Amino acid sequence: MTRILAYRFSAFGDVAMTVPVFREFLEQNPGVEIIMVSRKNFEALFAGIPNVRFKGIDLDDYKGFFGLRRLSNELIKEFNPDCIANLHDVIRTKILDKIYVRKGFKVFKIDKGKEEKEHLTDVWNLEKVQLKKTVERYADVFRDMGFRVELSNRLRPVSEHKSGIGFAPFAQHKGKMLPLEKSYELARILAKNHTVYFFGGGKKETETLAQWEQQIPNTKNLSGKLNLTEELNKIAELELMISMDSANMHLASLMGTRCISIWGATHPYAGFLGFGQSEEDVVQVKDLSCRPCSVFGDKECYRGDWACLEEFDIQKVVDRVNS
Repeated sequence: MTRILAYRFSAFGDVAMTVPVFREFLEQNPGVEIIMVSRKNFEALFAGIPNVRFKGIDLDDYKGFFGLRRLSNELIKEFNPDCIANLHDVIRTKILDKIYVRKGFKVFKIDKGKEEKEHLTDVWNLEKVQLKKTVERYADVFRDMGFRVELSNRLRPVSEHKSGIGFAPFAQHKGKMLPLEKSYELARILAKNHTVYFFGGGKKETETLAQWEQQIPNTKNLSGKLNLTEELNKIAELELMISMDSANMHLASLMGTRCISIWGATHPYAGFLGFGQSEEDVVQVKDLSCRPCSVFGDKECYRGDWACLEEFDIQKVVDRVNS
């Protein structure tokens, strides 16, 4: 049994995208075990995947070089890995890589395509092209180790009984999120013919969605009421999820649920479309040459008017739901 120690500490959606890659990689390579090191609260993402052991840590316990050295020693002692997979490639994991190389381990790391993405998000670049998908970048790490990996990019429904529509109107950054009045109107229209379940997190989001639940019949607010396992189970039972370019799209992919995704400043060309999700279910403003201006939606609008979101037509989402 070959034991691979893998780490990716954030963000939530990026960690979620490792799951279908692990599942299909391990099915094709049954003599391999993956130890996934990440934040404790991500553990439920990896439940039920054979040959994956999750090691949850609190990064505050391993600050600085000496903290990371202690973490590396603890992981070696506990798991005795054969090689290392850095699926994050940030300063913290670069330090871990160097420590492991000095200890004689072979380290393989993700190529995030930073220069390609910088070119893609240059607002003066009018020749936009699809970049390698993030899931393929993860798979490349295992291919570099000498393993064969062929990703199916197909959804695997977890539940046979599906009903209702999930709606996750929030995102971490403004550039990824529809104006709330548009999301409210979309929920109101959809709730005329479907039960709509609201997903979110955090106090402010929960308060907003609780108000929507009171104001829009046939809706139910789940924000702040479910732990991650319960949320995944509910998403598995949905007929459809509607999400921004955010973690909920990737949670839908994990549970084999179709997701209509809404994109503003970001674009699927950067490689973050949910595993197995259809490009036909991507809804966006297409006639803006400045898109995408950001990989993560965290930049200010260089035009100043957020046209990619303010000019978004919610009827396109309704049409996809009814297609």
